Amino acid sequence: MRVLVVNCGSSSVKLRMLDGTDTVTGHADLAAVAGEFSLASLRQALTGLGPADAVGHRIVHGGREFRGPVRLDPDVVAGIAELRDLAPLHQSFGLAGIRAVGELLPDVPAVACFDTAFHTDLPYAAATYPVPAEWRERYAIRRYGFHGLSHAYAARRAAELAGLDASTARVVTCHLGSGASLAAVRGGRSVDTTMGFTPLEGIVMGTRSGTVDPGLVLWLQTTAGLSAAEVSRALEAHSGLLALAGTQDMATILSRYRAGDRAARRTLDVYQHRLRAGIGAMTAALGGLDALVFTGGIGEHAPEVRAGAVAGLAFLGLAVDPDRNAAPVPDADVTADPAPVRTLVVEAREDLEIAAQVRTVLTG
Repeated sequence: MRVLVVNCGSSSVKLRMLDGTDTVTGHADLAAVAGEFSLASLRQALTGLGPADAVGHRIVHGGREFRGPVRLDPDVVAGIAELRDLAPLHQSFGLAGIRAVGELLPDVPAVACFDTAFHTDLPYAAATYPVPAEWRERYAIRRYGFHGLSHAYAARRAAELAGLDASTARVVTCHLGSGASLAAVRGGRSVDTTMGFTPLEGIVMGTRSGTVDPGLVLWLQTTAGLSAAEVSRALEAHSGLLALAGTQDMATILSRYRAGDRAARRTLDVYQHRLRAGIGAMTAALGGLDALVFTGGIGEHAPEVRAGAVAGLAFLGLAVDPDRNAAPVPDADVTADPAPVRTLVVEAREDLEIAAQVRTVLTG
C-alpha cells in the first residue's frame, strides 16, 4: 500500500510517499504562510509524487473523542474542527490539509493520526490536574500530551536498537525541536509526558516558555496589567530560547557557546537544567530506565545538549561516549561502555508511524 503522509504546519506542508516496504519514494515540502498554501502547488506536488492508495494526515489534537487513528468522513472532520479551541493554530493547519488533499484526491481513503492519541491512556495520576472537578468535567481539562507520533516511533525503534524486550522496555524519549517534550514509555505505552493541556507545558522550547508558575501568569494580568492575549503571545512566541539567547536556533546558540559567549552558556544551562529535571521525572514514573532516546532537530544534531543532559544523570546509569556522541549518524548508540543504560540518537520518523497507523485502520 502506497501511503501519502501529509504534515501541515504554519510555515510548510510536508508530503512523503511511502511504498509497501516503507521506503520513501518521493517527497515535497511546500511553503506556507500562517498555514495557508497554494492549491496549485499542492496539485503539482501530488502529481510528481505519483498515485497513492491511502493518505495519512498528522493532526495535533484528538481531545477525548479520538483515542487512535480514524478513517476520515464528514463526521470525523467535523469532530476535529470542534477541537480547534484546544489547539487553534495547529488544528486549523491540519484541517486545511485534509480539505485540500481531499479536494484533489477525492477517491483515495484518508486517515487522521493524532499526536495526542499515544497519551490517551495515561494513568489517572499522570493525566489529572488537581483543579476543581467541575472544571475537569465541563472543560475536558486533563493532561493530553503531544508529539505522540514521534514518541511512539522513537520508543519502538530504541527497543529494537538496544535489543530490549519491547513488551517491558522502560524508555524515556526526548523529542527536542522547536517544540519539545519528553515521554516515559513502558512496554510501548506512554505512562507520563511533559506537555499537558496545551503544548506550552514542560521543558524550554524554541519560542515557548515551558512550565512557569501559574501565579506568575495571574500576577502579570492582575498586577502588571497585561491582557490575557499579551501574556499568551509572550509565552508562546517570545519566550524559550528566543527570550534567553535572542534566537530560537540551537545551532546558532551552540556556535556562540563554542566561541565563549556568556549568554549562550547561560541559555544552555537553563535548557539543560529543565531537560535533566524532566528526564529524572520521567524515569521516576517508569521506576527505572533501560534506554534514553534523543530525537528531533535538536535531539539529533546538538551533541552538547545530549552530553550536558546525561552528565548530570550518571546516578541513573547514563553516560555518553564523547567520540560517538560528537557526530552520530542516526540511528546510533552513543553510550559510553560499560554504562548499564543505553543512550540513543534516533531519527524522527513520524511518517513511518503515520503510515503504519493508516495501514492498520484500512486493512485491520
